[in-house]
Amino acid sequence: MNMKDELEKLSQQLRTAPASEKAAIGAKYNVLRKAYEEQLRQEAAEAKERELKERLASDPLIDITNPLFGYDTSCGRHIGSSPARSILPEQRGGLHPITEVMRDVNEVFADMGFIIEDGREIVTEYECFDSLNSPKNHPSRDMQDTFWLNDGRCLRTQTSAWQNYMMKKYGPEFRAICPGRTYRNENIDATHDTTFFQVEGMMIGADISIANLIYFMKKALTAVFKKEIDVRLRPGYFPFVEPGFELDASCIFCEGGCPICKHTKWIEFCGCGMIHPNVLREGGIDPEKYQGFAFGFGLTRLAMMRYGITDIRLFNGGNLEFLGGAR
Repeated sequence: MNMKDELEKLSQQLRTAPASEKAAIGAKYNVLRKAYEEQLRQEAAEAKERELKERLASDPLIDITNPLFGYDTSCGRHIGSSPARSILPEQRGGLHPITEVMRDVNEVFADMGFIIEDGREIVTEYECFDSLNSPKNHPSRDMQDTFWLNDGRCLRTQTSAWQNYMMKKYGPEFRAICPGRTYRNENIDATHDTTFFQVEGMMIGADISIANLIYFMKKALTAVFKKEIDVRLRPGYFPFVEPGFELDASCIFCEGGCPICKHTKWIEFCGCGMIHPNVLREGGIDPEKYQGFAFGFGLTRLAMMRYGITDIRLFNGGNLEFLGGAR
């Protein structure tokens, strides 16, 4: 007798059994019912798997071992009339150059213990400016042409807009980076675009110094470019750091000077510095107990350096030869 018949039998017994026996029969019925339902689920899953295998076996156009749908390995050609089956192997897509560089940067900083954050692209005025020591009418706001929305928010002009959030989420001791897309109302040319990518980085803790900043930047750039990179600091102004610096990296294209580095052996790479006490306070961190450094570099610029790209407009253009990996 199968479980279904046994359940029918127990169901009849429940209807006719005396009250003193119903509890025992009901318990047995419930156990058997659960087992029967599990058996039905398993049989349904097995039937679905059999059906899929039969479909795959009966369709000669489907090769589940080939990443290109409809590519017939027996004759080395594509068959079928569907557009999805007419893509040639050499026309397969590739990762965008910025995606490639972003993955490498994330991996390098993750190996050094940095948290990888993904901030919002639409932020409040407070996040983008006020929390970064740039209140209304502060002259530093003239450095950035901002896309404002009707509700008072804006498209972030810098990944630094995520600093306040990260401090409140992780502080007072942490290290993190936030890569992502940023926007500025720029005149588009070979070196400027309205949309580009940056990486914001922070490290906060007790006894953090400029020496820590130099160490991590040198180590990160050496790992990204896979060659020994030196760095140097020059005085620079950014409202959210004090002191602030422009960080230069040794030229990756030459040893003794070239047109790219203007024969100086150095390439301007990013802005950085020790986080301003006002910014720490806004993030809920006591600047008397903790210090930190912050840096922000252009991921788009990094990709241009790595691949020797001289026109930033290629990244957001539709040149398939460029986007497909012919770099």
